[in-house]
Amino acid sequence: MDDRYSSREQTSEINQLIQSAPFFNGLPDEIIEKATCHVVTRNHPPNQVILLENDWGGSVYFILDGWVKIRTYNLDGKEVTLNIIGKGEIFGEMAALDEVPRSTDVITLTPTKISSIPSQDFIELIHAEPMAGVRLAQLMATRLRQVNRRLRLREADSMSRVADTLLFLAEGQGKARNEGTEIPNLPHRELSSLSGLARETVTRVLTKLEKKNLIAREQDVLRIPDVAALERIIS
Repeated sequence: MDDRYSSREQTSEINQLIQSAPFFNGLPDEIIEKATCHVVTRNHPPNQVILLENDWGGSVYFILDGWVKIRTYNLDGKEVTLNIIGKGEIFGEMAALDEVPRSTDVITLTPTKISSIPSQDFIELIHAEPMAGVRLAQLMATRLRQVNRRLRLREADSMSRVADTLLFLAEGQGKARNEGTEIPNLPHRELSSLSGLARETVTRVLTKLEKKNLIAREQDVLRIPDVAALERIIS
């Protein structure tokens, strides 16, 4: 894809990035302008590799639309999904900060639009604007808290683990509607990898949750009518 833009196109892409990414909310205009002066925006189809483990971190990425999964592999070579993130989320920041190779793969799950800024511009932003550093610390704290929560549930029953996975996705990217909170109706293999359960088990649990009216599934959307009710079934 040709990444060369006219001035007007570049301004439009920067505005979309700023509006989509909570990371930039409230930062001074001159700081944002400097940090985004080399932004590049690309559209990606589903199942496209954005980053590979052990790649060097030359950029930091912001999702403007769509969903990606963060994956690695265990000692047996089995794929493990660590996270699924969507619009407004950031990835690639750890390699930029540490100046070490990437520790995970990033793969698109849906048609996805992503902006990237050079790692050096991101580092300069963190050094220049204290609030940017606070936002980054809050992001890392949130992800650590999510990991801790999921680890605590590793020994729970399958119903609790699937419910927690759905709540995890709703917390990160759920959209509030009149009928409840909506998340993408992801393939069962992705929910399987994220929850650490067999695909067949995930399918069986989702069917049970649907019969209990705790979820409703459509072609592209999974709806949680009452988040509190789903939370109550976690043992």
